[in-house]
Amino acid sequence: MSDSAVPSSSGQQLPSQPLLRDQEPEFRVVERNGQRRGIRLERGFWDMLKRMAARNQETLGALVDQIAVAAGPEANLTSAIRVACLHDANAETAMLRRLTSVEMIKAILFACPAPAFALESTRKILAFNQPFQNLVRRQLPVGQDDDARKDMKLALDLNVADILERLRQNGNLPVGTGFVIGIGERRHRGQINAVRAPVPAPDLLLAFVVNG
Repeated sequence: MSDSAVPSSSGQQLPSQPLLRDQEPEFRVVERNGQRRGIRLERGFWDMLKRMAARNQETLGALVDQIAVAAGPEANLTSAIRVACLHDANAETAMLRRLTSVEMIKAILFACPAPAFALESTRKILAFNQPFQNLVRRQLPVGQDDDARKDMKLALDLNVADILERLRQNGNLPVGTGFVIGIGERRHRGQINAVRAPVPAPDLLLAFVVNG
């Protein structure tokens, strides 16, 4: 069920209370340098304007003044405000997508000085850093045949799905579990702390070796 609608007795989707509130028009007077502007705007846009002004550490009047100047004297101010809010929301969404991308997860791994790797729900290692690669080479030597490491197997004491569920329940506090990596007949056991990677999809674990 979405946050924006609730089912009616007839099965039709009805707007939720927060959506209805955001749609309600509200008249306010904003002031900047002695100039007062009366503006009628939906509450949702007023909320966005307040967040934008707070983030920029400026008054609501100063922000509206900037939007009015950028739009020009012939523009409809309320339309210009809605467009400014839309552009701001799009920019914030784009920034969040960059921060929650797989590329950012790889950057976090590469910056970590301890052995670490990103693990998919299928137990496939998506990415790992140089310290983890060094650990594998040290604990599971295969001479000069690096191709043999492509067949490395990983096993966890806890099921990946169970780890993800524990993380959901505890607010993403690290979950510790044992792990085993193996190449051919060689095995190495260690301990990791796992957290859920901050990506919307798919489910990824960031695993940091704490005893390997």
